[in-house]
This record gives sequence, structure tokens and C-alpha cells, in this order.
Amino acid sequence: MPAASRDPAIRIAVFNHKGGVGKTTLTVNLAYAMASIGKKVLLVDSDPQCNLTSYLIEESVVDDLLDKSDQGSGRTVWSAVKPVVEASGDLQEIEPFQLSEQNLLLLPGDIRLSEFEAELSQFWIDCLARRQRGFRGTMALSTLVNQVCEKTKVDFVFYDSGPNIGALNRVILLDCDYFIVPAACDVFSIRALKTLGHTVVNWAQDWKIVRDLAPDGIYLMPGVPDLLGYIPQRFKVYAGAITAAQSGYISRIEKHVGSDLIGPLKAFNPKLVSGPTSHLKLGMIKDFGVLVAPSQEEGVSIALSHAGTYQQREEARHAFLAIAKKIVARLEGK
Repeated sequence: MPAASRDPAIRIAVFNHKGGVGKTTLTVNLAYAMASIGKKVLLVDSDPQCNLTSYLIEESVVDDLLDKSDQGSGRTVWSAVKPVVEASGDLQEIEPFQLSEQNLLLLPGDIRLSEFEAELSQFWIDCLARRQRGFRGTMALSTLVNQVCEKTKVDFVFYDSGPNIGALNRVILLDCDYFIVPAACDVFSIRALKTLGHTVVNWAQDWKIVRDLAPDGIYLMPGVPDLLGYIPQRFKVYAGAITAAQSGYISRIEKHVGSDLIGPLKAFNPKLVSGPTSHLKLGMIKDFGVLVAPSQEEGVSIALSHAGTYQQREEARHAFLAIAKKIVARLEGK
């Protein structure tokens, strides 16, 4: 019996298990940049903190979504996976939110995804015991996203994830074709790189075992997330130049990406690194400071907010657009 098909939309996670590196802001602005060049993008808020949803949807709507997420009319990611978690039925179909940008869609997050994460550990154990419930639960988020991709015909999916190496992030990374690592210019981000590569490798190794135990004909995640690149960000610029201290952090990030991230990935599977190492720095995003909070309050990208000056917003637009174009060119050139 043939396996269920996977929609060709490219899944990407902006992932770093360290908090405070600007994952959500980067995800939103990259998605807007891709939409501006004609790519249709689905954003998936798979973080129980719901930061992405709160960024893009006004507060009263978010409150209403969370109040109703347990009902049959719920529209959050939790609403969809709840029947599987509770063993009461199949995935509930939900419609993604159309955002103000025509080419952007959102699957809203939910604080109750923490309950889904708690069950994912047991689902994984059930997979190892070859229980059908385990595979259905482990694949629930991937199956949901695949169904939405088939209906909406998006080009790209961006997952927003929480800052941890828990069971939920494991299934997110294993569902992705690619992942991008944002790294703030500080010592804590550099230290985090030391465990990130080994974590992804361990997840991929474990998935090979689970995949071999899966029954024929079921939809499965690919389980081989390819490192698309990394993005140093949130560095300070004075008088148009990066300070020596910040430049030093950028050099250290590049070094540790090579030794602590690329090294383990290549040792496990050379195909998990997208292209030559020299191409993996996708770009750099400076600290846009006063522009970020207003863009979050307005629910739009930094470039589309009303904060700062026109020149500042244009600088932000060009920075994110350059990275988006590089991603599209690299992936569509394959």
C-alpha cells in the first residue's frame, strides 16, 4: 500500500533552542519579504506562548480564539490536534487566517499546545511499540500542515517554535525540509550552538528507528531537516559601522556554526547541510531597536509599520528582502 503523499510546499523552521534571539520577529519579517516577491506563505504558530499569533492578530481576536479553541468551532492548532490527543477522533479541519498581506496565511497558536507536547512523549514511546495511536499522534501536526498546504497551495511554510529542545520542537524539526538558525551576538547564543547540532542529529537518528517501525501506507514526516543557513542578528551599529566587539561575536558565531553545527550534521549525513559552508550565512540583521515594538503592536512587518523614519524602514525592508531572495533562489535553483 503506497504512503500518503506530501504536498510540495517547502517547510522551514527558524530554530534555536536559546530564547531571546529574535526568532518570531525574524520569521514574520522573512515571511512578509517572501510574500512581497509573490510567494504564498503559511505561518504556523507552534509555540504554546503564541507570540507569532499575538504579533499578527489583534489582542481581542486572539483572546476570542483561545476562549473557543476547545469547541468544535475552534480555529487554533490545538483545536485541530485535540481529538487526536484525547483519542476522541481524527484531526479537526481548521481554516487558516488570511492576514493583511494577500500572500500570507496563519495557523494560530494556543497555550494548550503544552498539553499536546506532554502527550507527544508518550506518542513517541507508542511508536517504538508499533502502536497505531503513537504514529497518529506523532504525525498530527505534520498531517494538519500538509492538509492545509494541499488546500491553500502555498509555496512555503514557516514554523515558529519555542526556545527549548522538547518533544514539540522535535516533531517540528523532523517535519521541516530546512531549518535556519538565528543567533544573537552574545556569548549565550554561541554556547547554545554547542548543543544544537547534536540535538538535531539525535532527533534524526531516533526518527530513522521510528520510521522503520511504521506500518505501510501511512503519511510520515521526512525526518531529515537540512541546514539552510544561519543569520547573525540583533547586533548594534554606531555611525553606520559594526563595533569591534560585535564584529568579534559575528566571527565567533561563524566559527562555532562550522564546528558545533555543521560538523555534527555532516558527520551524520552530508546531505543535511545545504550547499557549501561558505554560503550558509544567509545575511545579517542588525538591531532595529525602536522599530520592532511598534511593528508588533500594528501586526505588520517592520518595513510596513509607521515607526521610525522612511529611511529606517527601507533599510529593514532591504535587509529581510535580500535574505528572502537568497532563500528562494537557492531552493528553487535545486
